[in-house]
Amino acid sequence: MDEYAIETEGLTKVFRSRWSKRELKAVDDISIRVPRGTTFGLLGPNGAGKTTFVKMLLSCTHPTSGRAKVFGRDSQEPEARRPIGYLPENHRFPTYMTGWGMLEFYGALSGMDSASRRRRIPELLNLVGLDERAHHLRLGKYSKGMLQRVGLAQALIHSPRLLVLDEPSDGVDPVGRKHIRDVLNGLEREGVTIFLNSHLLAEVELFCREVVIIQKGKMALSGTVASLTSGSGYKVEALGVPESLETELRSRARSFRSVEGTLELLFASREEANWAVDRLRASHCELESLARTRSTLEDVFMKTVDGPISGVTAQ
Repeated sequence: MDEYAIETEGLTKVFRSRWSKRELKAVDDISIRVPRGTTFGLLGPNGAGKTTFVKMLLSCTHPTSGRAKVFGRDSQEPEARRPIGYLPENHRFPTYMTGWGMLEFYGALSGMDSASRRRRIPELLNLVGLDERAHHLRLGKYSKGMLQRVGLAQALIHSPRLLVLDEPSDGVDPVGRKHIRDVLNGLEREGVTIFLNSHLLAEVELFCREVVIIQKGKMALSGTVASLTSGSGYKVEALGVPESLETELRSRARSFRSVEGTLELLFASREEANWAVDRLRASHCELESLARTRSTLEDVFMKTVDGPISGVTAQ
């Protein structure tokens, strides 16, 4: 049994114009491995190549070079795609169908027999938090959050082993996002691999174990969320700091800012933060706060997409 749910080697997609000789490398030599049963986040700014990458993974478009495998099979083989459930970002379900009818339709497309569909559909609608009224309401009357919920149910209809989700929380309120996250956590515990593309970095940080950040088609950074956000420091806030002391403190700080008379300083180590507190006390400054800080995934993301592309891997 292959240990990876997804494996790509040198995956590249070049779009060529019919009318000119211009080429666009939407995805440029990306190699990743997603272990079975994990939660994996695909991140990048708009236009980075995320959607093209997913389309090649699902064989909606063919790579110019390289290859993608799903559970050890080439993704272009029909059998490789059977264990995949997919929720696209801008899905368009038939608005004249009810939620129940739409799941009947997609379940049949997935090869499920009638008895299996009748058992599975109420379980799924309950799982994603749609009540009895919504079961028989036409999709044209659904809110955006309800459409996302029934879309997730559609992706789960045939009990996939790999779930590919594109912005699954788009248009969902905070309570709904927490519900969807709980559903996905339950699926992970059951051994389902979840491949998530989302702009909600705080959600990705809470949910995903590993991430890869791509920029301009290239892989810019990859690693576990824990390792990427492990950078920490100490923030010191003080009032009434003399200009000469402020200059001295700034020279040792990793970053600083002054807001309405309050000086905020970030130091890399506890020793430097204690040194700053001693200097502030000696000058009879008012110490507002001293706190340990931690990098967020958003911090890491912004530094990565604003900086040069280097293909760094963090273990």
